[in-house]
Amino acid sequence: MTQESIISKVWNLAHVLRDDGVGYGDYLEQITFLLFLKMADEYGRPPHNKKTAIPEEYNWESLTQRRGADLESHYTMLLRELGQAKGTLGQIFTKAQNKIQDPAKLLKVIDMINKEQWSLMGSDLKGRIYEGLLEKNAEDVKSGAGQYFTPRALIKAMVHCVRPEPKKTITDPACGTGGFFLVSYDYITENYDLNKDDKNFLKNKTFFGNEIVASTRRMCLMNMFLHNIGEIDGDSFISPTDALISAEDRKYDYVLTNPPFGKKSSMSITNEAGEQEKQDLTYNRQDFWATTSNKQLNFLQHIRTLLKANGQAAVVLPDNVLFEGGAGETVRKEMLKTTDLHTILRLPTGIFYAHGVKANVLFFENKEASKEAHTKEVWIYDYRTNIHHTLKKQPLRFEDLSEFIQCYNTENRHKRKETYSEKNPEGRFRKFSYKEIMARDKTNLDIFWLKDKSLADLDNLPDPDELANEIIENIEAGLESFREIAGVLNGD
Repeated sequence: MTQESIISKVWNLAHVLRDDGVGYGDYLEQITFLLFLKMADEYGRPPHNKKTAIPEEYNWESLTQRRGADLESHYTMLLRELGQAKGTLGQIFTKAQNKIQDPAKLLKVIDMINKEQWSLMGSDLKGRIYEGLLEKNAEDVKSGAGQYFTPRALIKAMVHCVRPEPKKTITDPACGTGGFFLVSYDYITENYDLNKDDKNFLKNKTFFGNEIVASTRRMCLMNMFLHNIGEIDGDSFISPTDALISAEDRKYDYVLTNPPFGKKSSMSITNEAGEQEKQDLTYNRQDFWATTSNKQLNFLQHIRTLLKANGQAAVVLPDNVLFEGGAGETVRKEMLKTTDLHTILRLPTGIFYAHGVKANVLFFENKEASKEAHTKEVWIYDYRTNIHHTLKKQPLRFEDLSEFIQCYNTENRHKRKETYSEKNPEGRFRKFSYKEIMARDKTNLDIFWLKDKSLADLDNLPDPDELANEIIENIEAGLESFREIAGVLNGD
């Protein structure tokens, strides 16, 4: 069958099941379970003959031989039993549940998967099918999966700036469905001539991460496996533990990540009355500069501890990290001293599935301890002012960030040139010295200089639907702020 016909089959079933009340997320989970079992079956046969640790009574063949209620009950038992296994197998099936209650529809999905030899397909095709499902799931507002899906155009731009090299390690402490891993994998395979040793390192020793949500973690593992990263009988390199709990012994060459949105970390506890209530979660780590419940500030501090000397990071973070006082000011000052925080990319609204998010990408390089600050200049590229994107009509494309990548100067970032000047006040790329930033109130890095044309030029207003989306995003951002205030007042 052609690539298009296979993708069409997968999607047609998604639509049929959606009409039965099975959302994209539930369908995606079932595809993950069944596809893993089918590929394990294929790899367990000649010429591969791999040991997959799947008991015979719960293998792929045990599903294809059943029908009706017998199939449904066996599938439910299979998911429960495999969820107790070790390694990648257990991670894939952790907390697995059957969400397709109609045995006839379940059989249709099994038959669709059974008709193909997935192990013979190229990883690009398998990856395209699965990534398409992930993106569709992210678009489904009710599922809430959008928070785990970073726009691939943004990831690609970040990876192109960092330029990961072979035989080096990459980690993402909040890896979601694995977008940064996959784009990095593609970048390395496309830009370097890899020998056998390089390929083995890339497949089994390059990528590491954390993802605490079981359903998202299994999608990440499957997504990577379909892209030829990891072994079906190998150990899992995605940890289920909270990355912020403690320092890691291991250090990495690159950190590429988009930590979860939402300022505060919290945990549920049972009070004396036996009721569940939320409590702000702070991490008392001696390797952190400041103790705070601000999730992003904690992630930023943690990321710095993950890097080797001269290791590079590119991190998506919300605006509050750039201007918040107290712990925020402490963290920014220490970052400027101990790392080379050389570039900030200001992002527009309308590119994330979570509405109203105003975010930035921070690029920095870790350094050895020194009496003098390692950051000499911070270069800021403003891709927010007078930029309008929407998820459906005008989504962010990789080409939209080509000027930023050019200004970043990946060949030699120490030979950059500003596009801003007195003669060109519309230039989006501008540098600020360490001295200038330290003189700012609270070491504020939320710096902008371009005039918002929509405030001054009524003739050049965006299209009505863009304005409407912008208004919705601003209202939702305001509501989120009020929720946080209400939470503080209510003691939550």
